[in-house]
Amino acid sequence: MDLEKREYFRNVLLEEMRSLLEEAGKTVSEMTSDTTNFPDPNDRATQESDRTFELRIRDRERKLLNKIREALEKIDNGTFGVCEMCGENISEARLKARPVTTYCIDCKIEQEKREKLK
Repeated sequence: MDLEKREYFRNVLLEEMRSLLEEAGKTVSEMTSDTTNFPDPNDRATQESDRTFELRIRDRERKLLNKIREALEKIDNGTFGVCEMCGENISEARLKARPVTTYCIDCKIEQEKREKLK
């Protein structure tokens, strides 16, 4: 992969990281500033359910942030865009759709088939 494409993907990944961190900051801010005390148990339960849902989303985003960091490291060491299973180049279209991917489409399909059988 040439330098121009690597820089393109670096910028895409950095922008995604910035966006995720900004959302996480908003969540922390909202949760710490929301001191509403609902006397009704149903309202409290709804608030707790909403918070739990929000925290589950943030946990998924935390995992995505780790994948973004790994992809940025691969850009730095020159292995970005190379399938970890077969060693072939991952198509640019796949990388544009999912820049944190580590498998080419054929290997990913094979991996999912094996997971389904287990």
